[in-house]
This record gives sequence, structure tokens and C-alpha cells, in this order.
Amino acid sequence: MSTERPGQDTTRHGEPPYEELRGEGWTRLLTAARRRLERTSGALDGEIGLTAPSEAERRTVIGVTGRYRPETVKRLAVPLVALDAYLYDRYGTGLLQTLGRLNGPLRDRPAERADEDTRREQALTSARSSSLAGEGWFAAWLDRLAADGTLTRLLRRGDAPLVDAAVRVLEGLPRDPSRVVPLPVLAEWATGDTKALVPGAPLEQLVLRALVLRAGGRYAGGDVPRDRPGRRALWESAGAIADDLASQVLVLGIRPEGDTVVCDWLRDAADFGIPFRLTLHQLASDPVVLADRDIFVCENPAVLRTAAAELEAESAALVCTEGVPSVACHKLLGDAARAGARLHWRADFDWAGLRITAAAVERHGARPWRMTAADYRDALGQGESTPLAGPPAASPWDPRLAQDMEKSGHAVMEERLLPALLADLTRT
Repeated sequence: MSTERPGQDTTRHGEPPYEELRGEGWTRLLTAARRRLERTSGALDGEIGLTAPSEAERRTVIGVTGRYRPETVKRLAVPLVALDAYLYDRYGTGLLQTLGRLNGPLRDRPAERADEDTRREQALTSARSSSLAGEGWFAAWLDRLAADGTLTRLLRRGDAPLVDAAVRVLEGLPRDPSRVVPLPVLAEWATGDTKALVPGAPLEQLVLRALVLRAGGRYAGGDVPRDRPGRRALWESAGAIADDLASQVLVLGIRPEGDTVVCDWLRDAADFGIPFRLTLHQLASDPVVLADRDIFVCENPAVLRTAAAELEAESAALVCTEGVPSVACHKLLGDAARAGARLHWRADFDWAGLRITAAAVERHGARPWRMTAADYRDALGQGESTPLAGPPAASPWDPRLAQDMEKSGHAVMEERLLPALLADLTRT
């Protein structure tokens, strides 16, 4: 006995032929129905609508509802129960079953959202059990991940474990500012994969977002730097480095205490007035305790090179940052400052130079060296100067300096001060 209903179309295998439902008159209608049912967990109450319907859609809705609609109609409304009854009468499958056969099972979005909310809260609860939970920047980082949808996207992609991995990375950063950790070592410890924190990796981006907040006001707007040097500097500010052999510092006249091989090399180089490059690896392997009570710091290698050529072994202890100080530079000078040495620090009279010097004053308690407004005005009057570029910076140790620089609009490189600098560097 046949189970077909009167007027019902079937294939020879008993499956309804749905070709009609794939046509122009049905596509938008069924898409709207699917969207509505997924939002309401399959409830057949209410109606769906089509705006600016085509002729084919108008004819379809007339057939479904049994009501005439003029060609001038702007919107067509179809009750879901009417669409369900039409499909059941024609194909033997109601709306839910028909949609499932056409494009796969419907999603229960309310249930999915509830499950997603539960998993998101579980991820946040796990992260908040970290030893860093009491840090304001850490709490702000988690709040941002939840608020901007990052955590939700990670959950939907199946990448929620990245949050736990990022927390482990942050926990593994050195607490002692004199210590550093290579990034591959940190990545291996936190994830078991030495390449997990390579540039561009999803885990790297998550951690850097936290480090921006940890660094505070040094990163305006709280955005992660896009350029490679900026991201490297952000890692270094937290005591993590890509390569402890690549991080170096250029020195002259450094005479440390101790009987290690590195200390012997430094003393020999100082006795002969030879510039020497120290790697972070060397500084981390054996302590380099500087015997000098006064250490001078310049920005440009030309200053150190001239001191080596003219003063030779008579030069005072001099360290060159070569621009933004490296981790090796910060370690050497930070250790020296903690041991009681006085750091006399200078850089170019430009906005970057003011930022470098201000950071040294804040981080190491350095004393600006010939970095006053008077020094700037004297140097400015000695010749032509290049225009200042980039956003202005402050000079907290001498506010008048930044004001004079902005007023003149010109930079002065520290090479112009060489006679005065060499006089300061001459050992007495």
C-alpha cells in the first residue's frame, strides 16, 4: 500500500525531488526561514518577509499562502506555519525536514550561544587562577579579550588553548629586571614548541597585547607595534629576547672586577684603548661587575670611535647605545647602576634622543650628560642643523630644552659636541 499523499511528488527511491526549491522563487524565502528557525530553536511561530520581491518570488508566495499579491507589492510576508503546511502537502516533508535535506541540519543557535558562553567563562576562570591575576594589566588584558570578541573567535576556531598558553608565557617572563630569557626557551617551556612565539604566530599576538598593557603609557592607544623592531622592543621590555648572541653593546674603557675570561678581555681592551662588543650571552653567563664609579653613555658610535682614537687608554668608561639601547646594553648599565655606579647619559638633540634619555632617567636613575637647554642652544649656534622630525617629546630633567627645540625646529647631533664630550671623558 502506497504511503504517498495525494499530489505528492517523489523520486523512484521515495525521496522528494527538490529541484523546484532550488529555483529563484524559493532561494531567499528558504534562506530567511532557516535563519529565523536557527534563532528560535526551530519554533514555527511568527512569519518571515521578503522586501522588493521578484516576480518569481511573488508567484511562489501566492502559491504557498493561497492569497493574491499585486505586482506592485513592496514586501511579502509568509507565516512559517503556512510554509510548513505547504511543503508537507507537496513533498511529505515539513519545513524543518525539508531545510535539513536541502542544506544540512539546522543549527540551534541559542543552545550554541549558551554553550559558547559557558566555555568562554571556563576559559576566563582558568586564566584568572594565574599567579598574575592580581596585576591590573593582566586583568585588563583578559577583559579586552572577552569584550572585543577575540576570545569568542578563538573558541569558534577551536583555539581556546591559546589563551592558557599565553598565560603560561606571561608567567614565564622574568620577574627580576636583570634577567632575560630567550624566546625559543620561553616558548618551549610554555608550549613544548620552540617556534610557538615566532613573529606573526597567533600566540605571539595574544601575548604582545598583554605586554602593551604591562608597559603602560609607553605605547599610546594600547596598540601592538606593527613593525618588526617595535615588536622586538616590546618583547625586550619584558625581558624576553629573540637571540642572546645578537643582542650586543659597544664599550670602551670598561674595567670590571672579577677574574672571568670576559672580564680579562674587557680589561685588556681598556688598557689598549680598543672598543669592545659584549653580547648578552656573555653578560648572562658570567657576572660583569664594573669597577668604574662613573660611566658615560652616548648614542652614536662616532663619539666612541673618536674617544678611542684620541684618548686611547685614557678614556673614561664609555658605553654606546647605537640608538635605542639593546637588552645587552640595559643589562650592563642596569647591573652597574644597582652596584652604585653613576650613569651620565646623553643622546642626540632630537625627539628620539629625548625619549631615550628620559627612559634612561626613569629606568636606571641616569643623569643627563650635557643635555640641557643651554647645551642645545650653544650647539645650535655652531652651524647648520637638520629639521626636527616626528612627534615631539618631553625633557623632564630640563623642560626648557624641549621648548627650545620645538621653537627652533632643528635637531643637533651629538657629534657637534665632541670637544666638550672628549674633555669630560679624559681620565684625570
